[in-house]
Amino acid sequence: MTRNPASETRRSAEQIREASEHARKNRLPTSPLNAIIERTDIVRARRLVVKVGSSSLTLPGGGLNLEFIDRLVDVLAARRARGHQVVLVTSGAIAAGMGPLGMTSRPGDLATAQAVASVGQGLLVQHYATSFARHGQQVGQVLLTAEDLIRPQHYRNALRSLERLLELGVVPIVNENDAVATHEIRFGDNDRLAALVANLVAAQVLVLLTDVDGLYTAPPREEGARLVPVVGSPEELSDYRVSGRGTAVGTGGMATKLDAAMIATHSGVPVLLTHAETVEEALRLGRSGTWFAVADHRRSNKRLWLAWVANTNGQILLDAGAAHAVIDGKRSLLAAGVTGVKGGFEAGDPVDLVDATGVILARGMAGYDAGEVARMAGKSSVQLRVEMGETFARPVVHRDDLAPRHLTSGNGE
Repeated sequence: MTRNPASETRRSAEQIREASEHARKNRLPTSPLNAIIERTDIVRARRLVVKVGSSSLTLPGGGLNLEFIDRLVDVLAARRARGHQVVLVTSGAIAAGMGPLGMTSRPGDLATAQAVASVGQGLLVQHYATSFARHGQQVGQVLLTAEDLIRPQHYRNALRSLERLLELGVVPIVNENDAVATHEIRFGDNDRLAALVANLVAAQVLVLLTDVDGLYTAPPREEGARLVPVVGSPEELSDYRVSGRGTAVGTGGMATKLDAAMIATHSGVPVLLTHAETVEEALRLGRSGTWFAVADHRRSNKRLWLAWVANTNGQILLDAGAAHAVIDGKRSLLAAGVTGVKGGFEAGDPVDLVDATGVILARGMAGYDAGEVARMAGKSSVQLRVEMGETFARPVVHRDDLAPRHLTSGNGE
């Protein structure tokens, strides 16, 4: 049976509404007494999601860095022994499989990457299981795809599995199911997966471990680049210039980590981004890295998915008035403010809303096909009723299907 990625995306958008309601009903109760607000509060967080990337898990010449894995596990196991719950989101399946298959760089095609991941995933979890066993602790493997967090039944199953593992005192080891994930429906990196898992399990903090000390005002190798200790609001990110590129064995650069921070903080989960080598200090004192404070308002799962996870199929170009109405006025996008379109999207597809300078202001679900939007561009509702019919007088993107996006890589390389 032939798959239709566009229709799958539209179904996902509809299903996310149900999933969002389910998420609200299944959140753990919170209390102002145990809220994690400041970075030094991290020692009190009773439920953490920790994500570690491929660059931290692998040796320069290839293969898994077993010494680092043991050090990481020692820290997490100590936290677990104190009665706290830890979910570990790990990259490294493809990196772990490359060595046994004689590869020195990440595969470029999906089929090979899936095959390598199937070899590496077993090796990776085996090493984690052996390492945690030194502390008398058990691990459980949880492989997720994007569908598992946007399709309601899959979402409920993932939530139940993770909650039960935590209740049993098991450390869930989460990774994207690279062996079956497709280009059309996948995360593409584990940073955003970790953020959505933190939202799923109502974690009190998300810790992103990477190969740099935190967020810098510019790429760290540049002269004058400074470490940013705290990001108090998404608007502050526009002042910094980041790179979107990952490493030779990973897919996530700094831009994906900032996307993950936006997902988490808009879910009510603060984020600590820090160097993997400082994990002990980070979880004990919270003094290292960059701290991302919780956003002023929370977004539904649907808007989180739209803003930072969904793969867009085109662009709708906005004039200055429409940009102001959509972002500042929180209004629907009307045809009168559209100046053009790019791409061949269909009605219901996720699209980028772009201003005259090329900056992505928001993402939304297109109300019409690309050809229809092109014919509607610049026309008032009255003109559309007369020239094209009542059906075309509706918004191009309704505000309920629109998610403003604080671009984390707009100044990037």
